[in-house]
Amino acid sequence: MTIPSPIPRRIAHFDLDTFFVAVERLKDPTLVGQPVLVGGRGPRSVVATASYEARVFGCHSAQPMTQALRLCPQAIVVPPDFASYRTASEGFHAVLREASPLVESVGLDEAYADLTGIGVAADGPREAAEAARRRVRGELGLAVSVGIAGSRTVAKVASDRAKPDGVLDVPVGGDAVFLAPLPLRDLPFLGPRAEERLRAAGVRTLGQLAQLDERWLLATFGSHGLGLARRARGIDPEPVHSDARAAVSVSREVTFGEDVTDLDRLRQVLRAHAEEIGADLRASERRARTVTLKARWPDFTTFTRGATFGQPLQTTEQLSSAGASLLDQLFVQEGRHPVRLIGLGATNLVEDAVQLGFEDGRLLHDQQLDRAIDEIRDRFGNDALWRGLAPRRRWR
Repeated sequence: MTIPSPIPRRIAHFDLDTFFVAVERLKDPTLVGQPVLVGGRGPRSVVATASYEARVFGCHSAQPMTQALRLCPQAIVVPPDFASYRTASEGFHAVLREASPLVESVGLDEAYADLTGIGVAADGPREAAEAARRRVRGELGLAVSVGIAGSRTVAKVASDRAKPDGVLDVPVGGDAVFLAPLPLRDLPFLGPRAEERLRAAGVRTLGQLAQLDERWLLATFGSHGLGLARRARGIDPEPVHSDARAAVSVSREVTFGEDVTDLDRLRQVLRAHAEEIGADLRASERRARTVTLKARWPDFTTFTRGATFGQPLQTTEQLSSAGASLLDQLFVQEGRHPVRLIGLGATNLVEDAVQLGFEDGRLLHDQQLDRAIDEIRDRFGNDALWRGLAPRRRWR
């Protein structure tokens, strides 16, 4: 009896090209062909996305906007429109879910899809990827680059190499050969410090990294070093998860345009963070045992404080109160300072299975109020209703 050969694993990484810029150009075609920077104009604003026309001048995402405009003063700065980006993203992911039963979103503009066994011929995965690209282009007006390989790691590297608006299909069994000549910085999860240490040891390419002695890697980088070498050989068994994995935390933070000294304003911002975090927790039917505060002074000194509670939290009032208490503790311990950044996080998440007693009347009231507000916002939009003490994002 002949044992059939296993179907080769084919993972695709889909990545929308300059996503925010592309959406803005759909709204305003005069931006086509122009150097465009999506982001704010404030002294602390950063570039969310730079068009390819702006990148030739050295502009890139996460760069201070002031620096980007020095490099490309003729660039057109467009404020971000996240409602439009979310709508486009939903359409993009809907197309991918029709192409494969196993699709994992890893952001508004990118996703992994398992195309193993798709189609009746060996080139079935590529045909499926090309069909999805055509639909995204035709229905949404957006360009998407795709990498196809035997693992998530190599598919991600391939999609980066396929940009802009291309497909790179790494031959079955050719992942290691494809990676070998590439520079170290192309490997996901290899940070600048690790790259610096590897370069000091004479390592320049992923092929050289793949051949390093595992004992040296273990001694130099710990278990992370072994993982880097395996991925450099194209070995990455992580599957594509068809459903989004449960979040391990939910957080919000904001960097102010000007340092804030007003304690009441800081508490208002924490309350606005609590509004959004609480809504996320309720939507995912989760509660948080731990609340964390993050604060940064103007000199970039950053502090975090946390508190863990016996009864998991979910309501806006609980989260806001916990954040305000942690802020008070921080100021007592470190002294009052102007604040550059403030954030609130909910971690140590558990299922929403808390049983309330007769003594929890206030908590029950808060939960009912939160859910009523959630329903109104779901139906009429996030700006349909705001609590009296919560700022309407003007502090951003």
